[in-house]
Amino acid sequence: MKCSVVILNWNGEQTLRQFLPSVLQHTQLPDVEIVVADNGSTDGSLAYLRTQPIRIITLDKNYGFAEGYNRALAQVEAQYTVLLNSDVEVTPHWLDTMLDYMDAHPETVAAQPKVLAWHSKQQYDNGEIPAIRFEHAGAAGGMMDVLGYPYCRGRFMTYVEEDHGQYDQPAPIFWATGACLLVRTQTYKDLGGLDANFFAHQEEIDLCWRIWNASKWDQESKIGCIMSLPQSVVYHVGGGTLGYDNPRKTFLNFRNNLLMLRKNLPASRLWWVMLIRFFMDYAAALQMLLTKQIPNAKAVFQARWAYHKMKKQYPISQYQLQIANNLLCKRSIVFDFYIRKQKK
Repeated sequence: MKCSVVILNWNGEQTLRQFLPSVLQHTQLPDVEIVVADNGSTDGSLAYLRTQPIRIITLDKNYGFAEGYNRALAQVEAQYTVLLNSDVEVTPHWLDTMLDYMDAHPETVAAQPKVLAWHSKQQYDNGEIPAIRFEHAGAAGGMMDVLGYPYCRGRFMTYVEEDHGQYDQPAPIFWATGACLLVRTQTYKDLGGLDANFFAHQEEIDLCWRIWNASKWDQESKIGCIMSLPQSVVYHVGGGTLGYDNPRKTFLNFRNNLLMLRKNLPASRLWWVMLIRFFMDYAAALQMLLTKQIPNAKAVFQARWAYHKMKKQYPISQYQLQIANNLLCKRSIVFDFYIRKQKK
């Protein structure tokens, strides 16, 4: 099998009915299968899926995003796998464009398409806005700042750019979005897949960081082991697992980000990053308290405590920092956005 497109579902019948047809329509390629892994749904998802020309993997309960995908990919033997969110609308040639690139560049391990906002597309089609904006989680490829805060080409903190073709050339990126992540299946398995302890949120960033740590890369090369391939385009709704202001999402983002830093930063860099993050995380919690976001502030405190309890499971990384400086950048996006008022 050349490629398996794997969609993880949990009680998402209506989302599947809306977005699975575009995947079926635009993924009619030889030696490519569409797989839906059901995470113990209790709605009508399975009944609907059984009417579709797809392969179904049934899991006995909701294992979350990370372990759910790991269990699904244990049953996948294709050369390539796409981790595709159920709320993604794909476009013609979205997959063959990326597969052709991966075939031609064996040094590339993972890739993502250009990810635009589905709701913005609806507004654009209705003539309400002049251009379509990038989607928050992925945009034109993920990057990482000096303190471990992720951002994207096309999305800087809360500011999301309009798409005017400014990122339409293939480029190395730090991380590829889990909304639509193409990866060499064997590499995924060799690295242990997604970290199941993360449950959801930032688990794909951790995987991509481990891919970079395990790779060798010429910093002058325009071809990286993880690439943004903008000739492939998808539209993502976003916020399907948890809403953007959900305290559970806040908890997972803060906790998982700290765990990821411990796993992947070398000791010489980890100590001072963690020291600064200690103060910045509690400053964020204070700002939430002052703006009456009490549940989210509480989630930050809980995330810091959960990290403290879990960190012994993760030995400090023995890797040296292999990633080029223009990928793991020297800037603080928090300082740039709030103090210098920069938006990219």
